[in-house]
Amino acid sequence: MVSSVAGTLIEGRISQVRPFRTPHHSASMAALVGGGLKVRPGEVSLAHLGVLFLDELPEFQRAVLDSLREPLETGVVDVARANAHVTFPARVQLVAAMNPCRCGHLGDPALACSRAPRCAADYQGKVSGPLLDRIDLHVEVDPVSAADLGLPPPAEGSAEVAARVAAARRVQTERLAGTKMRSNADLNGDMLELHATPDEPGRKLLLQPPKRCVSPRAAIRGCCAWRGLSRICRGVRGSGGSMSLRR
Repeated sequence: MVSSVAGTLIEGRISQVRPFRTPHHSASMAALVGGGLKVRPGEVSLAHLGVLFLDELPEFQRAVLDSLREPLETGVVDVARANAHVTFPARVQLVAAMNPCRCGHLGDPALACSRAPRCAADYQGKVSGPLLDRIDLHVEVDPVSAADLGLPPPAEGSAEVAARVAAARRVQTERLAGTKMRSNADLNGDMLELHATPDEPGRKLLLQPPKRCVSPRAAIRGCCAWRGLSRICRGVRGSGGSMSLRR
């Protein structure tokens, strides 16, 4: 339906492939969340029920990035103009990538610039804390060296990972049958307690201040942090074929 409104249907046919949108970092606020003289859906709505990938995250204008805060929380975009008030769906999986600093060599004694680590703090500060709060999983990736390129391929390839993800999605579909929810990302309130409550050792672990992978501001987010962590754990355990959450 969103593609039809935007006029992006291929040969007028509805696609059964989930959208994957990758807007350039020069995108305007109207391009990302919708708007214009004749109101049209933005990239976050065109990615509805799919993936919105933002590469070079700090290079986007800060105001443009912050305009995603409400859609990521509510799953909809309300575009209000003098001549129109339109609501578009915007339930997406946000994936973003960024360098640790402007030069990209933070931590490398041979290549890092003379302003480190101040340059990293300035660069990463271009992304607001409230937006980072809405990204439940943060992963630091070490640079690949020439020696790494000569290593043998991993034991588990993309096809095997895709099969595990598909199996986990099937489990989610069966678990949420009869509800309006589609995936673990939609779990909230009583449903989150029902399907994503860990055992006591796991609960104690989740209550510890996060050290890595989870948003560094998550420790002060209260119930919001708990919800994000619980959804992540539910997904990880589901991909491993387990129905219970244990430490």
